[in-house]
Amino acid sequence: MIRSDIRQVAIPKQLILKELHRHHFREKDAFALKLALEEALVNAVKHGNRSDPAKRVTVRFSISDERAEIIIRDEGGGFQPDKVPDPTLPERLPLPNGRGIMLIRAYMDEVSYRDHGREICFVKMNSCHCASSTESGGANP
Repeated sequence: MIRSDIRQVAIPKQLILKELHRHHFREKDAFALKLALEEALVNAVKHGNRSDPAKRVTVRFSISDERAEIIIRDEGGGFQPDKVPDPTLPERLPLPNGRGIMLIRAYMDEVSYRDHGREICFVKMNSCHCASSTESGGANP
């Protein structure tokens, strides 16, 4: 759990990146998770909790050799992910924000929102593990 302070985002991020390394995630997968993690944490602090120092962001994660699952929950009022405008629309291109959700969806294998948008869960498979399973004959063709 971290305070709603943008400087606190680095704490869970570093811990999770260390675990990804320990489980031999490829660099490209670790980069994708780092990007999604940062976007989701910043969204929780700035948009969910509105940087209210009385509110907290909870981060839970499970990392194995096969996959990483991250759950981030804020204490804000929630939102409807489907109602977030498409940041690639011409009128939205010059705006400095609004791309985080799109990036998370693009880089993660699974993304879901719960509790009216107060919680995001995303999963990234370890492509290194998948490749070694295939090479050893352990995966279905």
